[in-house]
This record gives sequence, structure tokens and C-alpha cells, in this order.
Amino acid sequence: QVQLVESGGGLVQPGGSLRLSCAASVRFFSTYAMGWYRQPPGKQRELVAAITGGGNTNYADSVKGRFTISRDNAKNTVYLQMNSLKPEDTAVYYCNSNSGGYFPWGQGTQVTVSS
Repeated sequence: QVQLVESGGGLVQPGGSLRLSCAASVRFFSTYAMGWYRQPPGKQRELVAAITGGGNTNYADSVKGRFTISRDNAKNTVYLQMNSLKPEDTAVYYCNSNSGGYFPWGQGTQVTVSS
């Protein structure tokens, strides 16, 4: 059974950093392009970063230069390093395939940026 488990969120001050992890119980994980999504309060879920099985990356303009997506195919895990965090980065963060929910959504991890 496919399961995505996100972790690493928390409360951080503006300018701070967090590293999110997503453990995926997915067969042939390395063949899937994966993405990190976020859903701010009262808004729709959006894709913020994506990575192919081979490691090519792409970012939303709002996070470019601040966030870094990476993966460890041996561990079936995707990471999101978030630096220079802003209050507008506050959201629940999810991982999934970069095609928008091919797998069942996990519970997400809450990121709150506030002083």
C-alpha cells in the first residue's frame, strides 16, 4: 500500500530554516518525478518544487533561490531544504508525484513562519 509520510515542520522565525522529509513506501520510487506542495490557510494547494528520478529540479518563482529539493532513492525519501523563510511560506507542506496527486496524499507537515 502506497504511503507518503511528511515530517520536519514546525514554528520558525522569519529568516530561519527548516528541512522537510517525505518517506515514500512506493515501489520503483526512483522512476517517479516527485514534488513538494503547500497549502496556505484558506488557499489552494500549489506545487513549489519538483525533482525527476535523475535529480533535475524545478521551482516556483516564489521559492526559487531559497528552497532546495533533493532525493535519496536508496531511502525512498524526498527532502525540502527551506532557507530564508518568510511569513508567506506558512502552510501545510505535502509531497506527492509532480503530476499532482498520483499517490494518496499524506497528512502533511505544518510550517509556521512567525516572530
